[in-house]
This record gives sequence, C-alpha cells and structure tokens, in this order.
Amino acid sequence: MIDHDAVLWSATGEDQDDRSLLIVMHGYGSNEADLFGLAPFLPLEPVIASLRAPLIAPWPIDGFSWYPIDSPGQPDESGVDLAAEAVLEWLDSLPNQPSTIGLLGFSQGGAMAMQLLRHAPERFAYAVNLSGYVPPGVVPGDAVLAERRPPVFWGRGTHDQVIPLSAVTRTVDWLPEHSKLAGRIYEGLDHSISQQELADIRAFIERQL
Repeated sequence: MIDHDAVLWSATGEDQDDRSLLIVMHGYGSNEADLFGLAPFLPLEPVIASLRAPLIAPWPIDGFSWYPIDSPGQPDESGVDLAAEAVLEWLDSLPNQPSTIGLLGFSQGGAMAMQLLRHAPERFAYAVNLSGYVPPGVVPGDAVLAERRPPVFWGRGTHDQVIPLSAVTRTVDWLPEHSKLAGRIYEGLDHSISQQELADIRAFIERQL
C-alpha cells in the first residue's frame, strides 16, 4: 500500500482543481523528499505528488524500495507488478481525478514509471524515465502501448555503473516500439541527474501540457 500520509504535494485543496498531475517516484533506498526537490525546476502547471515506495529497503540501506532488488536490472516480475498495482490503487482513491496524469521516476522509480504505463496505458499521458529501465516480461498493456505510443523521455549517463547493460539493452529495444521516444545520453554523467537533464525534462513536460 502507498502511505497516503507520506505523499508530498506541491498544491493542496482548491489549488489542485482542474490541473494535471505529475506522479514522482524516487529511487531505491531513498524517500519521497528526494525528487520533490526537483519541483522548482519543473513546470508550474502540473500538481506534483511525490510518493514513498511501499517497502523498507533492507539494512544497511536507510530508505524505501518499490520492489526487491535481488538481481539489479532483472527484478522479479511479480514484485514490480505489485508495486504498480499499489500506485494505481492510490490513484483510484484520490477524491478528485486530475485532468491528465504524467509519470516521473529515477532509477527504480523510472522502472516504475514504465511499468505503470504498461499496466494502465490509457491513464497516463506521458512518462519520464531517469537512469531507469523497462522491467522484463510481457504485460497485457504492451500491445496497447505499441498502438498508442505515448511520449516517453529516457535520460541516462555514459558513466552510469548502477544499471546493468542487459537492462539498458532491453530498454533500448523496447521503448522505440512502444512509445514516442525522446531519449538523451549525457556524456560523463553517472547515476544521477544533471542541470542539462533538468532543462530537458522541463522542456519535455511543457510540450505535453
């Protein structure tokens, strides 16, 4: 389950009315405050909801995870599916449904953005995958995505040593067939987000509004 009390919102009450929603999902071992710090660099139009992952990361990691990370880049499909279903249940529980919904995630959160697209392709207008990947397996929504081809931004660095090559290769093969891909590789960037990438993310999201 997603902890409703842990969600960080950029706007509340009437300030959410008639606005789009951007669901933000942090990486492994982090928390909802991490990517919420990107809010000043993102467009003002979407209401940002930064979620806390439902699992406590194992010691000595001090944070949370969306699914177990036993095999980096090759997670058990059932764990990723359960996490996606938890986010969809949280979304269904909102008292007011937003006009449009976008997804943004970093690393494990980026994989979550892809899996949410695959589980409910009709619900999300676009996705931003930062230093993440597409989880393995086949999801029923994949065929719908191949037809709809929603806009997806995928950014990663040339010095990223966290995401294994097999996961990158899988994503390179999958995204062009299931999305309108806006991808960029950042020279010298490790497993992180650069100022140039933030500018590219902002421009991408603005094009979707």
